[in-house]
Amino acid sequence: MANAQRSVGVGLIGFGTIGTGVVKLLSRRSGAISQKLGCSLRLVRIADLDIRTDRGVRVDRRLLTTDAREIITDPSVDIVVELIGGYEPAREFVLAALRAGKSVVTANKALLAVHGAEIFAEAERRGVDLGFEASVGGGIPIIRTLKEGLAGDRTGAVYGIVNGTSNYVLSTMTREGHEFGDVLREAQREGLAEADPTYDVDGTDAAHKLTLLATLAFGVQAKFKDVYTEGIQQIEPMDIDFARELGYTIKLLAIAKDHGDAIETRVHPTMIPQRHVLADVGGAYNAIYVQGDALGSSMYFGLGAGMMPTATAVVGDIMEIARGRERGVSGRIPPLGHPWQKLRRGVATRPMGDITSEFYLRFMAIDRPGVLARIAGLLGNERISIASVIQKERKRDTTVPLVILTHVSLERSLRKALTGIARLRVVRGRPVILRIEEHLA
Repeated sequence: MANAQRSVGVGLIGFGTIGTGVVKLLSRRSGAISQKLGCSLRLVRIADLDIRTDRGVRVDRRLLTTDAREIITDPSVDIVVELIGGYEPAREFVLAALRAGKSVVTANKALLAVHGAEIFAEAERRGVDLGFEASVGGGIPIIRTLKEGLAGDRTGAVYGIVNGTSNYVLSTMTREGHEFGDVLREAQREGLAEADPTYDVDGTDAAHKLTLLATLAFGVQAKFKDVYTEGIQQIEPMDIDFARELGYTIKLLAIAKDHGDAIETRVHPTMIPQRHVLADVGGAYNAIYVQGDALGSSMYFGLGAGMMPTATAVVGDIMEIARGRERGVSGRIPPLGHPWQKLRRGVATRPMGDITSEFYLRFMAIDRPGVLARIAGLLGNERISIASVIQKERKRDTTVPLVILTHVSLERSLRKALTGIARLRVVRGRPVILRIEEHLA
């Protein structure tokens, strides 16, 4: 008689949107998964505070519990999947699972960006696997690509459109010319933005993801607190129109660069050339553009959020871990691709003031003779040279937009010049400042 097929036990903490997608995929693809693995994945327990709501997927109610610790302590659970999000109690559950000798899969970019040092080190210390492909880019396999596919190359820079909500808002504003607030409210009505979209539109979500991308790409311990973060709330249709006229598209870009002795990590609205492949990434899609020494440039594109794209990445991690267990292998590749103790130490994050860039500046200025000369003089005092100027309207003693593009300048110098410009009585309100990434390979 043939031996019964072996199984790997999976415990799920969090039965929300992504958790539901994972259950659907494990059920729908169970036969194909077993064929690929040579063993089956068995859903042992599901924990959630709400176990009464109908998720639209058939589940044996005996699997449901409101106590996540039942999953962590269950000896038949080999892999714990954490999908509750946030810092606590997610951190507590993940660490408890690792200390119990169980492998963990998570989609929690915020947790790993802020508490990753503790969690990655614990996984290595216990010799278990930690999968987090779904934490960046939804179903795009960028984590595995940086960790394994590009392991032999040196990555010099990463540029990412990694937040679908902000990309949808900017893409719609660009296409339809509507105001930021109107587009955001429409996205909320259509379920494309959260009821509280703050982390999406202020850049925090992208900064969480960039922390992980920089750590993986450069082999350093990037810190979330050091990521310069700026959102898209100040972008107006006129800025998008001016960008188009100048040959650019505005994207919320997550940027990481490796300078050897220091790295850059920054998230902000960025003007990129319309001819660049990233400029065509619209809607809720994500894209990560990687510059390597040997490979050159490559881009990874797909849906960055949503039930099934994200569930695909989660199930992929579960399968990878299960495949290793079947061969008696655990911790084959460190979670970050580098052993935790071998990450480059003493690599600083370059202060934002030391960053150089070309800049787009839009002032609302009273249309009087000499205004441009006064602004140009204050910029010149800080060694900031002007590349071009746009001032279309001529309505004496009314406020009109004055757009200036600079040559490459030091951020600190620009900020000093803007402090002086803000004191001019002919300038109204706060200027809009956008950095330009002209030379993406």
